[in-house]
Amino acid sequence: MSSSGNSDSREESRAPAIVQSAHLANGVTLQYVEQGNPSGVPVVLLHGGTDSCHSFDLVLPHLPDSIRAFAVTMRGHGDSSRPESGYRYSDFSGDLAGFMDLVGLRSAVIAGHSLGRAVAQRFAMDHPERTAGLVLIGAFAGQAGNPAIIELTEAVSKFTDPVDEGFVREFQISTLAQPVPPAFLERVISESLKVPARVWREMFVGIRDDDAASELRKLSVPTLVLSGEKDAFVPPGEVARLASTIPGARLVFYPEIGHALHWEEPARFASDLAAFTAE
Repeated sequence: MSSSGNSDSREESRAPAIVQSAHLANGVTLQYVEQGNPSGVPVVLLHGGTDSCHSFDLVLPHLPDSIRAFAVTMRGHGDSSRPESGYRYSDFSGDLAGFMDLVGLRSAVIAGHSLGRAVAQRFAMDHPERTAGLVLIGAFAGQAGNPAIIELTEAVSKFTDPVDEGFVREFQISTLAQPVPPAFLERVISESLKVPARVWREMFVGIRDDDAASELRKLSVPTLVLSGEKDAFVPPGEVARLASTIPGARLVFYPEIGHALHWEEPARFASDLAAFTAE
């Protein structure tokens, strides 16, 4: 995967973003990184299940300074708070609203991957006035009947601590159709291993019927749906069904790319995100 000369020079000159802590009014603490001009277009990046803000480490160097990006580690993940309960999409959405209040964002483009796209959808339904746009990555209309999801939830339902590293490694590799930098993959795996078994179970088993698929027609914000054609979790037809359900949504497929398309094609994803925010 190549990028433009400007992207390369920007990637080389920009220092890595520093992880910060946001202490929300509900008592939850979220880790996040912020990058870009404070007067730029706010974009909140939400990771997939068991990932963290580091899910966007490959993307951030390619984003223009005109985007004020916030990559957030959701509750239960990474080094954010791990409350005993509160892992429905509405809970994550409430945290996002509290986070935006704390950092002074009236509205933002919300971009979410996998679990993060479900939270982004929920937030857009709960707070349309605060959602300037919606970017859904690795999205699907519902989990019911999806054999890959069924197999995953059955395995996770038996989890105890410590979560097996071999399973985590296999799980993360299964999201890929193309290789990613080895150091990045190891970082992803180490972040997933921070997630306790009970949170895995809450996310992959407890909320499997809380997907809000029936409410997609209510979405009233500009929406971009991005999907890898080789996504092992989401068949292209399922993605097309989701995109056709959301009023005015635009669907873009990445050829030969898997579920974690922003890992495999970070420069292209950053370019598509920047173009969408500019619109």
